[in-house]
Amino acid sequence: MPEPTPRAGRPARAGRVDPGTLATHAVLSLGALVMLFPFVWQLLTAFKTMPESVRVPPTFLPQNWDTAAFSEVFTALPFAEMLGNSALNTLGRTLGQLVFCSLAAYAFARMQFRGKNVLFAVFLSVLMVPAQLLILPQHEIIQRLGLLNSVPALFLPGMFSAFGTFLLRQFFMALPKELEEAARIDGAGPLRIFWSIMLPLVRPALAALAVITAMWSWNDLLWPLVVNTDPTTMPISAGLASLEGQFVTNYPVLMAGSLVASLPMLILYVLLQRHFVQGIALSGSKG
Repeated sequence: MPEPTPRAGRPARAGRVDPGTLATHAVLSLGALVMLFPFVWQLLTAFKTMPESVRVPPTFLPQNWDTAAFSEVFTALPFAEMLGNSALNTLGRTLGQLVFCSLAAYAFARMQFRGKNVLFAVFLSVLMVPAQLLILPQHEIIQRLGLLNSVPALFLPGMFSAFGTFLLRQFFMALPKELEEAARIDGAGPLRIFWSIMLPLVRPALAALAVITAMWSWNDLLWPLVVNTDPTTMPISAGLASLEGQFVTNYPVLMAGSLVASLPMLILYVLLQRHFVQGIALSGSKG
């Protein structure tokens, strides 16, 4: 009697592991460990003593778990004020980019005017200019406005970006034109169409832009060091940089401060992770 043939679509060996899948998971796991190791080292160093943190050869686990660095960082810096400055800087930049970039992206994607493509090409050329080249003219503008050593000086130059405009434009271009045509028939104007119909449809892109801008603003170091020299108006990134001494650095205090400063961004990313991944994934397929 002939053996029964397996049904179509059912694998011959259900317990067999695909070597390609196994290799992919191994590489991804190794990459995750490499990316996670600096954070683990930062966490463990924050619980070490100063002599133990500079010991050669280095120790991985603390011999005595010491929490003194977490209290010392609040006395070494105006930590609460710096956290507040970072929060205002991040909020100002993020809200500014969501408003201005969405308006510009909608105009480039859905409106027709003379020289639109040429203007957009010139607009995107800003992405090829290193940000360091813009520091001197931006500093001159802030100085003429009398805003040096102030919180608005931190976020005003970063309230608009060519990257955010390009990201949102890709989403607006993929939306069907019938939505706008139906709204115009009902008597809606361009601003009403943008606010009530088009903007709610690009929420994944807005969430992705918000997370990217927030993380970039929170970690920004060069511009705050240039524009603000008063510790009470510095963000936490510049404050932590001041903890690094010329000859000796208290690494447990520095790591403890960095750990506390990174918690808000970790929480934000966890809360908006689904929208962030969705926005980035869809932006590559929009036309």
